Amino acid sequence: MMKRALWQGLLAGTAGVAVMTLGEKVEQRLTGRPDSHVPARTLERLTGMPERPGRQPVAVNWAMHLGQGALLGVLRSVMAHAGLRGPWSSAQFAVVRLTNDQILENATGVGAPPPSWPRSELAVDLLHKAVYALATGAVADALATRSDPAPGLLHAAMRPGRHADVGPPPRRETYGR
Repeated sequence: MMKRALWQGLLAGTAGVAVMTLGEKVEQRLTGRPDSHVPARTLERLTGMPERPGRQPVAVNWAMHLGQGALLGVLRSVMAHAGLRGPWSSAQFAVVRLTNDQILENATGVGAPPPSWPRSELAVDLLHKAVYALATGAVADALATRSDPAPGLLHAAMRPGRHADVGPPPRRETYGR
């Protein structure tokens, strides 16, 4: 499962970044909001690359933007392979995506905690990360559905919900082959 989840997650995450970026570009044309170079500044700090104030490191920005989205797609793929699929799971994943950004940006001193942001900037960021999470989830779910049944879904098929008297399905049904 993990090898499949890896390549499918990279694909799903890349698709999610593409959809999010397209949405960002449309939004920027409508609102006039400039590109953010926070991803580049964060990657520069994480890797020890030289920082050049006043320079907009576009290639570094794209590397962080795409790389972070693709790598996080692997987690969403693992979720889908475990049976965590659909919009609810994508909403959970959106929180992970936002948390990842904030940890990296704030730990490097590049970003500020979201409560300090203007509400309009916060709303735009939440919207774009939700689009990423939903698009990534849709691709990850579609790819995982083509694989073996997910262990969590096999368990749910026995008796929906959480019940103390229902154990997991036999190992051969879950992982056999």
